[in-house]
Amino acid sequence: MKLAITGKGGVGKTTLAGLLARAYAAEGRRVIAVDADPDANLASAIGVPADRYAALTPISKMKDLARERTGAADGFGSLFILNPQVEDLPEKFSVEHQGVHLLVMGTVDHGGTGCVCPEHTLVRRLLKHLLFDRRDVVILDMEAGIEHLGRATAESVDLLLVVVEPGQRSLQTARQIERLAADIGLRRVVFVASKVDGEADRAFLAAALPADRFLGSLSLNEAIRDADRLGVAPYDLGGAMVGEALAIKTRLDAFSVEAAPCAR
Repeated sequence: MKLAITGKGGVGKTTLAGLLARAYAAEGRRVIAVDADPDANLASAIGVPADRYAALTPISKMKDLARERTGAADGFGSLFILNPQVEDLPEKFSVEHQGVHLLVMGTVDHGGTGCVCPEHTLVRRLLKHLLFDRRDVVILDMEAGIEHLGRATAESVDLLLVVVEPGQRSLQTARQIERLAADIGLRRVVFVASKVDGEADRAFLAAALPADRFLGSLSLNEAIRDADRLGVAPYDLGGAMVGEALAIKTRLDAFSVEAAPCAR
């Protein structure tokens, strides 16, 4: 399973990414969770202790590593390798917690700092390796968009999961993401709702989203804030929220199997 998760900021996509990562790991699957959101907080959603997370450096900030792997020289306009070796990076630069290997991508700074192509190339090549070459479950927690994906990697994503909340602005963002995904050939787009509070919210979302691609919802739940206050993963608190996440996971698995013959 290769899953990319996105949605409007604040909708709860990182919470869902953490719940799904822990659920797959609990089955004994090897899971790589990739934090590709500039506001990186997937570690807390998985339950990685703060001191271990603090020791991680985003791949995009490893300038010396990028230059070493790409063979780039200092200075603007230098030549470098476009397919650097990255196979060892997930093990070297991830942290493991409860069977989930967390890898932080970070973002590449572009503003007037000279050529940053080696870092950009390293991040792109590593993402392609994770999606194409490995048999792990890969869960990619993205920012509100699909900037980390391109035509070269989109075909290897089993599903793009867009998280929405009950509101027109969230749905507008979801529709825009779906259009952008179609532009790069990624048509396997599904939806999950978050912060759902009562039947009115459920009816609103059911009317707005395609029934065959609406895979479930997470209810508005104080347990998420409790987990944040306690510094633990929502998954570790159990309860209805975990049950809802497991139901979503079941539908994800079924949907990815159904879509696979057409996707490959």
